[in-house]
Amino acid sequence: MGILLEAAATEADASAAGGTFGFLSVIIVYALLIGAMWFFLMRPQSKEKKRVAAMLSTLAEGDSVLTTSGFYGTVISIEDGDTVIVEFGNNKNCRIPMEKSAISRVEKAGE
Repeated sequence: MGILLEAAATEADASAAGGTFGFLSVIIVYALLIGAMWFFLMRPQSKEKKRVAAMLSTLAEGDSVLTTSGFYGTVISIEDGDTVIVEFGNNKNCRIPMEKSAISRVEKAGE
């Protein structure tokens, strides 16, 4: 009878240790999933934000731009902060102030 009690106690200790290991493995799996989500979703988004910020910081007068609404124009002047004046069309009368964030692509004047 003593041998059976010792075997049952040893088995209970092993299952308790396995339960702790099981919980730890679940935590590790969740950490890996969150890390993979960050790597595949958030990292490219932050790289794109940095690329757009660098593009807009090099914006100069005379550059050809494409707006987010699909209009092509030429930057006439850069106002304070985030405002630029863009000229659209050939008649030179259509000058619209807009935010820099509304510009999706920039082509330098000399290129």
